[in-house]
Amino acid sequence: MQVATPRMSIQPAVHSEARFPNAFEDLMRDGYVILPEAISSLKSRLICAEVAPHLAATPKCVGDFYGWKTTRVGGLLNKAPSTQDLVLHPDVLAITRAALQPSCDCIQLNLTQAIRVHPQERAQAPHRDEEMWPHEPKLRPWLINVMWPLTAFTKENGATRLWPGSHTDVLDRSIDPARSIPAEMQPGDALVFLGALTHGAGENRSNAPRDGIIVSYCLGWLKQYENQFLAYPPAVARSFPTPLQRLIGYQMHRPNLGGWEGQDPIQALATNPHTLCPHVDALTPDIARQLKAHYGEDA
Repeated sequence: MQVATPRMSIQPAVHSEARFPNAFEDLMRDGYVILPEAISSLKSRLICAEVAPHLAATPKCVGDFYGWKTTRVGGLLNKAPSTQDLVLHPDVLAITRAALQPSCDCIQLNLTQAIRVHPQERAQAPHRDEEMWPHEPKLRPWLINVMWPLTAFTKENGATRLWPGSHTDVLDRSIDPARSIPAEMQPGDALVFLGALTHGAGENRSNAPRDGIIVSYCLGWLKQYENQFLAYPPAVARSFPTPLQRLIGYQMHRPNLGGWEGQDPIQALATNPHTLCPHVDALTPDIARQLKAHYGEDA
């Protein structure tokens, strides 16, 4: 699919029907797209109730990036089990795989994080989440972010600020704030945006906190932001559905990357993971054919 020339949007693009084709195109053009009512209000309230005690019990962040009047809680898949529905949301996964899998064999979960922006928190400095990897991706997406609001996101309470089309430009932390737009949303909506898009949490000028959940996915061969194997060791991951186990990293990335004792690491979740097993190739079809040809064997 050919990507159109980026343009400046006045308001976030919104899709309510036939989401995937149009949403993907807008994501790649503008760097973001909003999916309204991606989950039900009931599901959003349930997730909010599960996350609330963790946000209340966690101290505020320390640092100019995380925010001095912001609270963050990671590793949500077992702390707030209903967030699994966010991570495995079929529309979001379809968009994410279309954006990322041209550059990898499989995608993986990068992080889950609940974020509470307290009143009087200043606007976060413009940044790009792909900055965590010290390499230039050359306009090929490495990361997809999804922001799920748990409270209404408004300009007043610090809705995420987006600089449309900025994913094609050089990062500039002095970028004009007037070029940004607030991603105003209601609980149940989803903001999908590229890791290369310049963005930042807005200033909370209200008298109430602004709560949301960020779920992000990255190329399967990158180091994840959140150490998934500490967040969800085998004793925890065994309770997850298989697609989620694989998404958090219990899977091989061909060729032969991320294995465990020469096996697909999902075998470590088996009842007896200590059985001695042979190392087994995990190759892409192209490499498998090349090796067959090298040894003069039929493909």
